[in-house]
Amino acid sequence: MKALVYDAYGPPDVLRFEEVDRPVPRADEVLVQVHAVSVNASDWETLVGSPAYSRIGGLRRPRIRTLGSDIAGRVEAVGPDVTRLKVGDEVFGDNLDRKGGFAEYAIAREKVLAVKPPGLSFEEASAMPQSAVIALQGIRGAVRPGQHVLINGAGGGTGAYAIQLAKLDGAEVTGVDNAAKLDFMRAVGAEHVVDYTRTDFTRAGKRYDLVLDLAGHHSVLAHRRALARRGRYRWVGGSVGTLFQVLIAGPLVGGQRLLVVRPNTTDLLTMASLCTAGTLVTHIDRRFPLDETPAALRHVGEGRALGKVVVTVR
Repeated sequence: MKALVYDAYGPPDVLRFEEVDRPVPRADEVLVQVHAVSVNASDWETLVGSPAYSRIGGLRRPRIRTLGSDIAGRVEAVGPDVTRLKVGDEVFGDNLDRKGGFAEYAIAREKVLAVKPPGLSFEEASAMPQSAVIALQGIRGAVRPGQHVLINGAGGGTGAYAIQLAKLDGAEVTGVDNAAKLDFMRAVGAEHVVDYTRTDFTRAGKRYDLVLDLAGHHSVLAHRRALARRGRYRWVGGSVGTLFQVLIAGPLVGGQRLLVVRPNTTDLLTMASLCTAGTLVTHIDRRFPLDETPAALRHVGEGRALGKVVVTVR
């Protein structure tokens, strides 16, 4: 089978296609014939090896040779301990532990996969696992009608879902991203937009009941300036420095914590049902064939994606 592999951290130029053996599922594993796989910021970070936490398990060289965690496809074979899925099932899920999605076939544990609703295409399904679940866990239970929510990094896949979820909860939403994404954030539903290259939202004088930070680079004290009394700050991604500050000092200044996202098929199916009902919309910016996966990764890594980027495999 064809797979995109790499053996050293670096730009997309380090990637190459190889013919490799088709993996065989063991124990509770499932072999998925990949139809589509979406590109996440985590794929770019693990490709280039930055921030430092992206090298966990592979300090000097990648632990896994093929990237791509958000997969959608058809079950080709199952291991002897698989009980819920069967050959022919259409499935999707966040295969973060095994990755391998930028290939014609991928191995995943049964527990990370859900049966794809018939109302979702493979492309739409592949766009959801990581981004949709992060958005749900970032917004759920944190917003009341009339509150003010700021989403930093709102122009990407997770941000687009988060804007819509906050609006469903009755919030007034401010989206922060680069200048090229301002119109997109408005179109998704944000009432206010901020170009982070021109305005530091932590110094703009406005306070928010929730700051969902998908691209955190500010200090803990800077976050505090942006929070209303009893406001909440949830950090999902960004610099290592900000990560350690939130872990160590965040509780001391109140309302600040690291959002530990827990992939699970229940939350994934909740988001899928909202999409099939038309309550939420999955915004796919561009589609790339498998042979152009390096270009898809670069498009995301350079911050140009408006919503999700999907690689179509089959």
